Amino acid sequence: MNQNKKRIIFYVVILFWLSIIFVLSSQPVSKSNALSKKITEIVINSAERAAPNSNFDFDRTNHLIRKNAHFFSYLILGILIINLMKKSKMGRFKIFIISISFCIVYAISDEFHQIFVSGRGAQIKDVLIDSAGSLMGIAIYEAISKIKKNKY
Repeated sequence: MNQNKKRIIFYVVILFWLSIIFVLSSQPVSKSNALSKKITEIVINSAERAAPNSNFDFDRTNHLIRKNAHFFSYLILGILIINLMKKSKMGRFKIFIISISFCIVYAISDEFHQIFVSGRGAQIKDVLIDSAGSLMGIAIYEAISKIKKNKY
């Protein structure tokens, strides 16, 4: 596959992921919380099968799952963006700055967008969680790239 086709695929995947984040952020709080609660029930049921006498606080677990969803969705975004940027001829530092900046700006715009969604609001804490996820994704990508490079 030639470089132009690969680049188009990278853009499509990134746009798809940005769309998923946007759609999930567009859900009113009642719908978003219902989805989180379904996932929380699955997690708690699975954990209780593994450790039968555990007492899980449902609300706390649900909150942790919601915040982890932020972290991991932006971790993936960080990986996708740095992967695209690595195809450019820019230096490593510039690639890093552009990648993390893009992710942070998208996180800020996503929180701003939530101001207009029923029951939702913008939270700086979520931008920080999203940014940390992006940074971790970029770091994971770099670590794997370094391992691959040293292996070959």
